[in-house]
Amino acid sequence: MYQRTIKRPIRFMGIGLHLGEKVNVTIRSAPVDSGIVFIRTDLERPVKIKADFSNVIDTQFATTLGSNGVKIWTVEHLMAAFMGLGIDNAIIEVDSSEIPIMDGSASPFVYLLRSAGIEIQNKSKKFFVIKRPISVINGDKKATLTPYKGLKITCSVDYNHPLITNQSYGMQFSNGTFEKEICRARTFGFFKDIDALWDSGLAKGGSLDNVVILGDSNVMNESGLRFPDEFVRHKILDSIGDLSLLGAPVIGHLIAYKSGHQLNHELTEKVFSNQNNWGVIESFDEEFKKYNIPSFGILSDQPV
Repeated sequence: MYQRTIKRPIRFMGIGLHLGEKVNVTIRSAPVDSGIVFIRTDLERPVKIKADFSNVIDTQFATTLGSNGVKIWTVEHLMAAFMGLGIDNAIIEVDSSEIPIMDGSASPFVYLLRSAGIEIQNKSKKFFVIKRPISVINGDKKATLTPYKGLKITCSVDYNHPLITNQSYGMQFSNGTFEKEICRARTFGFFKDIDALWDSGLAKGGSLDNVVILGDSNVMNESGLRFPDEFVRHKILDSIGDLSLLGAPVIGHLIAYKSGHQLNHELTEKVFSNQNNWGVIESFDEEFKKYNIPSFGILSDQPV
């Protein structure tokens, strides 16, 4: 299995969920071993920020990356799309401090990346292997990574709301499951919280076009839900984006209960706190043969 980038540049515009500003984005191919790199092009001197857990500076309502006082908000849905399609290397040029929310899911990003074409590069793909169980707990919230032969995510949520009580979903990351089961799940919020978010300077770009809004006992979006359990599926989508910041596709089982961006980040930090927790293998290593690795939905996996 080889590293991947995109064949052609992608250009698109959207609205930032929290700042409400118009954002122009260009995604370009990148050489092998580059990783995913954001570039703020709206500054006098463009600033590069690598998509890495060590660059996470905020996890309130979104995952925010930063470097030298410059930040990029709300990267998790785009990062999930990269990981879901197995794209290792890309450059994202953005003229604002926030990635557009699009429709609130990763589906538009998946569509754009597929439209650009995916290029197989002449370098073996790396994987991040969980070697022993690691957990973080905050009150009644818990996130655990355990050794596993592939990538599996089991997530449970339980909000004080009739539509999101004891909702659970398990995803075996294999061919097509990300696109079929997860990438269309949208972000969600509660109508009762909107005024407080606006007073805090957040959610200025939120609308029924990009957020599932819950009233006291109903979904306020006329189109309803895309899945009966769309809420927990979106939590899995967020987790995929956050896990991607480990720098390579994960081989392990994430078990999350009422987790979110903050706990996901604490978990990645704890993984890296001890060298015995993890290892990196490449797709042509002998050890690689004992794992069940998905092809990330790409039919051909030979370099051009």
